[in-house]
Amino acid sequence: MSTTTTSDAILRPARANDLPAIEHLLVEAGLPLEGVSASLDTFTVAESGRAIVGVGGLELCGDDALLRSVAVAPERRSRGVGRMLVTHLIADARSRGLHGLYLLTTTAERYFPGFGFVRIERTAAPAAVRETEEFRDACPASAVAMARVLREG
Repeated sequence: MSTTTTSDAILRPARANDLPAIEHLLVEAGLPLEGVSASLDTFTVAESGRAIVGVGGLELCGDDALLRSVAVAPERRSRGVGRMLVTHLIADARSRGLHGLYLLTTTAERYFPGFGFVRIERTAAPAAVRETEEFRDACPASAVAMARVLREG
């Protein structure tokens, strides 16, 4: 994967030694850590200098994926880092030939429609997505489920 840049950050695949910094960002954002280490090979980080300033990942679920763990360091928010991460992850999911991308959110229901996500009933997500730890246990029942079709069929 090539890197993508914004004025002060580059995107690159997450590495095992990034896990502590990723977990710090997720805790700071109030996001669950469950399942992150198991899906780290499909995570992307935003790096500025030597600091990890953003993260997001795909948790692959057959022909679909869960978009998860999108977080940006507080001092880097509203600078396009989150947009760059989400845009990249959607493109990554599409390049993998996935049918749909799903997410759960307790705080960003108004953010994701700008990327083509629509609110759905949690039960409308495919079974493989509903079986992820994030859907089953890590996110509260009050979390909003959203979906984006990547490919028909």
